[in-house]
Amino acid sequence: MSSAIQHLPSEQAQALAVAYRDAVSAKRRNTRLGFFILILLIAIASFGAEVNPTKFIQNIWRFPNYLYEITPKLGWSTLLADLDEWYWGRWKWLRLMGETLIIAYIGTITGAVIAFCLSFLASKNLAVSSWSRSLVRRFLEFCRTVPEIVFALIFVASFGLGPLPGVLALTIHTAGALGKLFSEVVENIDMKPIDGVKSSGASWIEQVRYAAVPQVLSNFVSYSLLRFEINVRSAAVMGFVGAGGIGQTLIEYIRKFYYSDVSAVLLIIIATVMLIDFGTEKVRHRLVDTEATR
Repeated sequence: MSSAIQHLPSEQAQALAVAYRDAVSAKRRNTRLGFFILILLIAIASFGAEVNPTKFIQNIWRFPNYLYEITPKLGWSTLLADLDEWYWGRWKWLRLMGETLIIAYIGTITGAVIAFCLSFLASKNLAVSSWSRSLVRRFLEFCRTVPEIVFALIFVASFGLGPLPGVLALTIHTAGALGKLFSEVVENIDMKPIDGVKSSGASWIEQVRYAAVPQVLSNFVSYSLLRFEINVRSAAVMGFVGAGGIGQTLIEYIRKFYYSDVSAVLLIIIATVMLIDFGTEKVRHRLVDTEATR
């Protein structure tokens, strides 16, 4: 029975083996060099940030101790009474959580609308002109570069405490983030429908409406849902600076060392985010499946 394995001459096999060992050695050297550069950069960054490993080691016990402090003391014999005492402010906290969801929802919707309008002007294949495209891209970069909490601080100083600063901050940052994603989706569309509509004498807006939007709409909705998940968490954090929602109450409890109240509010936030993540994930997968079957 003939063998399917090809046997090379010993000289050729030895040359290939030497080349293979050299390639493996070079790859190992590059890996070691990259690892060394990474460690060096971490050390430089730690020095610049004044990281103190000794202080970290000496105080690391405070983190598990804080988790222990905020853990409620529940007993089997008095479980219902203990839970009722733990969540004494449940209706107030749920109302504030609802306010946080509304802040995230309005900020996501308005930011997505702005991103939708600007994404076509920021894409290479549909931009009206190079200078307008560059101008729109710079504006979107500014919107997403500045953190939401910085915008929230500015708007709190301008409009006072409440949900409005949070909505405005999320709107601006969402417009910048989604505008970047939307423009990349537009740049990957099939240009044949655009050329067909354009050849019929359609205006630029009509080209976008009838040839581009049907191709990108499902992806736009999917990215917007993902952004809504992110904005719910961001809205809770912006409450720390007085931008409304449940975060404003949470930071108050943290500062006053109301340990059991901190854990109760945190669980509400975590449960809400988990439910939203689960629901929006289902919708996104359905959108992707629908797009794939077309």
